[in-house]
Amino acid sequence: LRSVNLNRNENLDPTFKHITNSYAIVSIGAPLTMYAVGLINKDVQLKKDAIFIGESVAASVFVTIVLKEAIKRDRPFVTYPEIEKLSSAGGYSMPSGHTSIAFATATSLSMAYPKWYVIAPSFVWASAVGYSRMHLGVHYPTDVLAGWSIGFIWISLLWLWKQSKLNNNKLFLDKNLNEVE
Repeated sequence: LRSVNLNRNENLDPTFKHITNSYAIVSIGAPLTMYAVGLINKDVQLKKDAIFIGESVAASVFVTIVLKEAIKRDRPFVTYPEIEKLSSAGGYSMPSGHTSIAFATATSLSMAYPKWYVIAPSFVWASAVGYSRMHLGVHYPTDVLAGWSIGFIWISLLWLWKQSKLNNNKLFLDKNLNEVE
């Protein structure tokens, strides 16, 4: 963290402040916009994708809050006064909420739309959000790694669970329809 925060290019501070603040705009804006477009165009799949992305973000927020309250790790600028705090940061440090939400958004978008032109920019953006939290002195690298784990692994498990539930329902319906015939 010291090498990232104390040896940073200070000319990039405003850029990383914008990146760190983009997490909420993208993570809330993307599913809301998708859902609105789905309503307007009567696109059921787009609305389902928007709901999945929204659920992913909500799940990430929930897990992050629970872990922050359970772990209660102080922010790095509290523990190490030489770390420069360049962004607002409330509460505890572990895990990084910005990072978990950004990776939940990137992961769920990539699962809903598994195309390189969705996956690559989504994960570049989420990685930049994670890095920005260290650059700005408000998270340790392990906080960011934990946020990544929540946003990527947890949401991947949520997606797999939803897929298996959908497949089981389909099998159940197919079986019942065959019995009716």
